[in-house]
Amino acid sequence: MANDEGRDVRQVAILDNQGRVAAHTGKKCVDMAGHLTGSQFSVQANMMLSDKVWPAMAQAFEQNARLPLAERVLAALDAAQAAGGDIRGRQSAALLVVRGQATEGPWADRLVDLRVDDSVAPLPELRRLLRLHRVYDHMNAGDLAVEKNDMPKAIEEYQAAEKMFPQNLEMKYWHAITLANKQQLPAALALLRPIFKQDPNWRTLTERLPKVGLLTVTDAELKQILSLK
Repeated sequence: MANDEGRDVRQVAILDNQGRVAAHTGKKCVDMAGHLTGSQFSVQANMMLSDKVWPAMAQAFEQNARLPLAERVLAALDAAQAAGGDIRGRQSAALLVVRGQATEGPWADRLVDLRVDDSVAPLPELRRLLRLHRVYDHMNAGDLAVEKNDMPKAIEEYQAAEKMFPQNLEMKYWHAITLANKQQLPAALALLRPIFKQDPNWRTLTERLPKVGLLTVTDAELKQILSLK
């Protein structure tokens, strides 16, 4: 700070990989402005409607320690908005969570990377995107279980994804294709029938899968699948 001539209008927080926290709010930051630090976290805000915003953030973050980090941060942001939020209104929000230990590359270390650049309700939209992100976590876990031939685990993960996002046809579709490939045709047909009815393009896609080895049923079974009404 001593070397920064603009220190009076700055607001900054730093957390290191040992859990140490430092924060600064310049005396010329626009009211209401301030920060609070706690165990391995900092909350800060400026141009807020009231001085209750950052204390509400800190309280929400501490009280939701049971949640995954991304959901915990969202809880703090929701609390900030409920306490008045930015005096200028609402427009954007972003959420980035990375691994504590670097691995093979930065693309693998970004566990959550979501942003809403412009919205009348950025926090609900950010929460929707995070929920969708979690849904695909389940889908990816299901795909991995299929690779390992662990069908009970695969079905468990696919069903968890579908429960969280029931209107997504693609999740149901690949679940059904997996069932068909594992000789569970009646269950696959039950899932595929409403999918084909809602969007016939999925039937067309199904015709193309055997060529690339993604659908390994017999010709008779394929005909049965494609004849679904």
